[in-house]
Amino acid sequence: EQVSEVLDGQSYESASVQTVQVDGGNGVQIRMPELGEGSTDKADLYAAVQGDIGTFTELEINTIGASVGDAIRDRAVLAVGLASVGILLFIGWAFRNTQNPWLYGTCAIVAMLHDVLLVVGIFSILGVVADVEIDALFVTALLTVIGFSVHDTIVVFDRIRENLARHAAPTFEGVVDYSLAQTLVRSLNTSLTVVLTLLALYLFGGSSTRNFVLALLLGVVSGTYSSIFNASQLLVAWETGEIQRLFGRITGRGPSRGTAVAGNR
Repeated sequence: EQVSEVLDGQSYESASVQTVQVDGGNGVQIRMPELGEGSTDKADLYAAVQGDIGTFTELEINTIGASVGDAIRDRAVLAVGLASVGILLFIGWAFRNTQNPWLYGTCAIVAMLHDVLLVVGIFSILGVVADVEIDALFVTALLTVIGFSVHDTIVVFDRIRENLARHAAPTFEGVVDYSLAQTLVRSLNTSLTVVLTLLALYLFGGSSTRNFVLALLLGVVSGTYSSIFNASQLLVAWETGEIQRLFGRITGRGPSRGTAVAGNR
């Protein structure tokens, strides 16, 4: 509160002040308009803070301008785009022996984009309500989330491919259901282990990596359920013709409700 009062007195009412943990003690993080290096405004502010709370140590100054923010956004979009293309090509090749290999890749990409958008959306909300900012580490977190999400999805899809070859169930839906039952415990155990580790890092790690760890936490949780409830169900919806019938009802064309669409058997 003392720091906030000093900032208000220096006409920086829009500044945000947060208490953070620094090397086992308490510190203060201030977000405010940029002060020019060597400017009288900066000297006056430092003198006012020191006069009110005493001697303090300046640990770090980060400046994020519009160009830096645009660069981070562009890098994130480029990274997600390149990763999506690479994943689509890889899964299409890996599942080349199935009837529709590109469908597996497309469903994995849709589930992965769901996870990325969820992380970005929550951080956008946190930026408004809690002044959370993204940085270069956030792009790294998104790429890590992409890797985890696709890995979990491929594990399920690979089991579906194996069970299709073995004719483990009479229908495609039955094969997917059987495959999910086989991989569910493994997926949950893996995700729970990662979540517990990330929670420990979030609670006891440094403040500089807290947002990075939070992004990973959100992505891991989202990736776990999206591989089960999104990717696999999209695969079933397409193979059974539900998606085609949906578009048919929307456009007035396409297969009717009674038309069967051939899938992997």
